[in-house]
Amino acid sequence: MGAAALAAAAGTLIGVVAGFCGGAVDTVLARLMDVTLALPYLLVAITLATTFPVRSVAGGLAMTILIVAFFSVASFGRVVRGQVLSLRRNEFIEAARALGASNARIMVSEVLPNLTAQITVLTSLLIPGAIVAEATLSFLGVGVRPPTPSWGSMLGEGTDVFQTAWWLLAVPGVLLLLTTLASNLLGEGIRDALAPRADAVPGGGDGP
Repeated sequence: MGAAALAAAAGTLIGVVAGFCGGAVDTVLARLMDVTLALPYLLVAITLATTFPVRSVAGGLAMTILIVAFFSVASFGRVVRGQVLSLRRNEFIEAARALGASNARIMVSEVLPNLTAQITVLTSLLIPGAIVAEATLSFLGVGVRPPTPSWGSMLGEGTDVFQTAWWLLAVPGVLLLLTTLASNLLGEGIRDALAPRADAVPGGGDGP
């Protein structure tokens, strides 16, 4: 949830600025998002985790959150940018500009309130992707550090004794599956509840 919230905040900022400002600002930010999406997630994540090793438990958790959030920002920002590109053509934006409102004021007081439903839905759909990403990193030994529990770490340890103690692999695997499924259903429920206000929101998450 921390990674999803962080990605949503950064993605919203980048998407709103890129979509509303347009021109060179939009071009630069859009290309940066494209480059981020083109990066091999696991390779870069493992490289960062091994290049900047963290010894403390809190540091390992913070590093995992930052890595997962970083690779979720671009997909989130692209969706927000698309929404803003359609919003900025509306008459209320032109009316606010005609009244002398600055671009920053229009983005905060006019654009963001009209994106609340979309942002809420997209953030909820980021959570299951973040759960799987954390479990993957922890399974490979570069995520959350012991003694902090992680289903990914448990799965990694359970593979060594699977033939004699299968439940050490099965239990965290099933719980991870159920939690991810529940998070997806939560996101779908929020999307359906806000459907009249978020008609343009895609039907799935784009997280890693």
